[in-house]
Amino acid sequence: MSATNSLLRFWEEQMGMSHRSSKHFFRKTPSHYHMMLLVMSAHQNKEKLCVEELKTKLFHTSRPKSSMMINEACDRGFIHLEKTENDKRRKTVKPSSELIKEFKNYLNSMKNINWKSE
Repeated sequence: MSATNSLLRFWEEQMGMSHRSSKHFFRKTPSHYHMMLLVMSAHQNKEKLCVEELKTKLFHTSRPKSSMMINEACDRGFIHLEKTENDKRRKTVKPSSELIKEFKNYLNSMKNINWKSE
């Protein structure tokens, strides 16, 4: 199968997922996708990512828009916020088990695409 066909099949599978899935939510805009990568990177590296850091790291996204995106992701259950022990005002962003599972599936699907040119 050609790389183009593999990629097309992958895209169709991804888009066939429920609109309620994290994959659909985090592909709305480049900023949504960037947010997912930041959250999952922090999770993978066992780093604490606080809400304010996430807002700052989201490039080309205003702080009000960043807040709205984070709140929507929380409302949909894709991420949750935990108060830190040292400062109860600071909240750490954590991915949900659903987001972790869907992200792992996404990465595995990407690995299985045949990228070799013909």
